Amino acid sequence: MTQRVTGGLDRAAGVLLAAACGDALGAGYEFGPALPVGTPVTMMGGGGFGWDPGEWTDDTSMAVAIAEVAADGMDLRRPEAQTLIARRWKGWARESKDVGMQTRAVLSAVGPDTTGAELTEAAAAHYQRQPRSSAGNGSLMRTAPVALAYLHDPEGLDQAARAVSALTHADPDAQEACALWCAAIVHAVHQATFDGLRLAVQALPADRAGVWAERLDEAEANPPAHFTRNGWVVQALQAAWSAITHAPVPDDDPARGVFAAQHLQRALEVAVRGGGDTDTVAAIAGALLGARWGASAVPAAWRRTLHGWPDLRGRDLVRLGVLAANDGRDDAEGWPSVPVFDYERYFWRGAHGTHPHDPGVRLGGVDALRTLPAGVDAVVSLCRLGADEVPADGVRPEDHLEVWLVDREDSNPHLDFLLHDTARAVERLRAEGRTVLIHCVQAQSRTPTVAAAYAVIAHGVHADEALSDVCDALPDAAPNEAFRVAIHRLSPG
Repeated sequence: MTQRVTGGLDRAAGVLLAAACGDALGAGYEFGPALPVGTPVTMMGGGGFGWDPGEWTDDTSMAVAIAEVAADGMDLRRPEAQTLIARRWKGWARESKDVGMQTRAVLSAVGPDTTGAELTEAAAAHYQRQPRSSAGNGSLMRTAPVALAYLHDPEGLDQAARAVSALTHADPDAQEACALWCAAIVHAVHQATFDGLRLAVQALPADRAGVWAERLDEAEANPPAHFTRNGWVVQALQAAWSAITHAPVPDDDPARGVFAAQHLQRALEVAVRGGGDTDTVAAIAGALLGARWGASAVPAAWRRTLHGWPDLRGRDLVRLGVLAANDGRDDAEGWPSVPVFDYERYFWRGAHGTHPHDPGVRLGGVDALRTLPAGVDAVVSLCRLGADEVPADGVRPEDHLEVWLVDREDSNPHLDFLLHDTARAVERLRAEGRTVLIHCVQAQSRTPTVAAAYAVIAHGVHADEALSDVCDALPDAAPNEAFRVAIHRLSPG
């Protein structure tokens, strides 16, 4: 099993989050035609199953069941772990709007108290009866949490990916695809590159390596729309890889609001424009994109609306991902499972003020969250919070936004993007008529930095003036040097 993750935690946290975003983004377009390049793609919901905007589908729901077991620190190769997953899927299938045909057939062959072994046997029997129709994409779409559970165990990863796939999909291509994609996710979490997929293919036996190398070559040579049979596991993987490789990585230009981290969003949009099984292709792509770019690259607009079975939101996927990556253990301060995060040792947590360029934006320390200022009905939290602290009392879940911002220099891989994206999120909340609280622990570094970014992005204030005015409103404010430099990069001219 894994060791505790000390580096790349943002990327580990991004795996399930970005997969679910791809899923929810594609849900309203499922079974539709390919869309022209540049066609806007949104989390509009709808589709054949009437999804709510931002609601994930069976792809993420089945992954959640695996992640729950991994988040308890269980070895997914063990019979008891697979039994828990199998029974969770059975319960989910009874209430789900959508269950894939192959998955439904296998789950229908076992009872509510099935074991993992019985479900695997049912999948094998289904494959023997219908080998030509048993290579669906239903195990690849949910494989991401397996990667998180074996970040430091390549042999265990391969075994677990194949075994969890075999619970419903006995086809060899399906199991091999899961193993390859999980290996790519692990490499991306550790190295922040997409190189892991080709490396995993090279590690296969020569005959299989040749097959998959040709498949990846085809994916890189053609757009996602080329893979019209993307309900088949091979073409689903090809379409996802095609989207990742065909979406260009932007050159950073903060003053113009362009960032390399936007590759995550652009690639998922490319995946959805490919048509067909859009939610699944985008969920598969999202897992690898999240592993490469991290939770901090997932747009706030998506995180606000994201939700799904079993009554979870994006923050819950982050929690499951972090726990799965750390053998089910919280850190030394109890995060991410502690109900209320302990900030008692911080003297200035009661700091408060009003934004100098927008009185509808309040600024404060963490105590302001726990006793909201009058009129506040939206919150942007810039520090870690306990499991019971979100949403704040009187605030809708979609109006409490958590931002992965670390108050240490060189600790935020996408600092410029994150500040710009958060400022735009505050701007949208204000446009909706919300009174917004921006807070960190003591309103000394993160809060004034985001407040200054909001002044620059939404109100056209120059960086020097924005920082000076915000620090006047918060007398103990002292943004770190990296944050100050980033505000200047965001400021045109």
